Amino acid sequence: MTAAMVAAAAGSGGRRYALLLALQDSEYARKVYGGYRNVFVAAFGGGGGEGERWDSFRVVDGEFPAAKDLALYDGFVVTGSPHDAYGDDAWIRRLCALIQTVHAMGKRVLGVCFGHQVLCRALGGKVGKARNGWDVGVKKVTFVQDLEGFDFLGDLEELPQSASIIEVHQDEVWEIPPRARVLAYSEKTRVEAFAVGEHALGIQGHPEYTTDILLNLVDRLLGQNSIRRSVGEDARRTAAEGGGPDRAFWTALCRAFLKGGAASRGSRRPAAAPEVMSSRAALAGCFAGAAPVLPLACGTSASIN
Repeated sequence: MTAAMVAAAAGSGGRRYALLLALQDSEYARKVYGGYRNVFVAAFGGGGGEGERWDSFRVVDGEFPAAKDLALYDGFVVTGSPHDAYGDDAWIRRLCALIQTVHAMGKRVLGVCFGHQVLCRALGGKVGKARNGWDVGVKKVTFVQDLEGFDFLGDLEELPQSASIIEVHQDEVWEIPPRARVLAYSEKTRVEAFAVGEHALGIQGHPEYTTDILLNLVDRLLGQNSIRRSVGEDARRTAAEGGGPDRAFWTALCRAFLKGGAASRGSRRPAAAPEVMSSRAALAGCFAGAAPVLPLACGTSASIN
């Protein structure tokens, strides 16, 4: 296996997760955190108890887990990316098919930002350019009232009416997949979070980001003229006011989601992966729910959807 193998703890009996990196490490992320992999594992790791293990795959470079190994994983996390979730790149097509495969296997899939959008697309929803333009900064997200029927929400001490999260995106979910439910929304984005049953969760914001990562990204976006100066100034203002993002809540939510599931609590020998990854029909279906490909600025190397 060519993937970078990351053990969050020693041992072989704990849960195992695959981190699907849809972006390259920024110079800042490498210098301060040793790469985005470490940012994600630090934020979401630990919920699986002793022996938890994380394997990372740079899917943006065409590095994917082998089909024969998919049954070994309890969950998959798809990261943000500077690419469009509705793009025609070969690796995005392959990622859509992988998501369809592991979802059919009953594996838990958590999508963050771009991952939230590509999860929506792979499961039959529609994504495209944000109707209200760039959303950058620390923003308040409101939860839908009377959310019931999700076991992973029960692991939280309390579900607040709203919570702040770091946002950096100019694409969004247009229509949620069949059988999905909207969990949260914001002033600019109608679908801030959605879930399909207990095994698919998309979050538009960045639960894993810290304020310093946001501010560095704002500087890079401004330096590349990807966002207007007013957008950057507003992002900095939101980061300085209000106490920052409710990161502890969001990371707890993600860990609660990832650690659940019968496959994780019981036998680690689920059924073999169905023939979805190699299916032309699956790839075609992935694009049937996609928005038309548009020449968007979010193709810049700094922006992360």
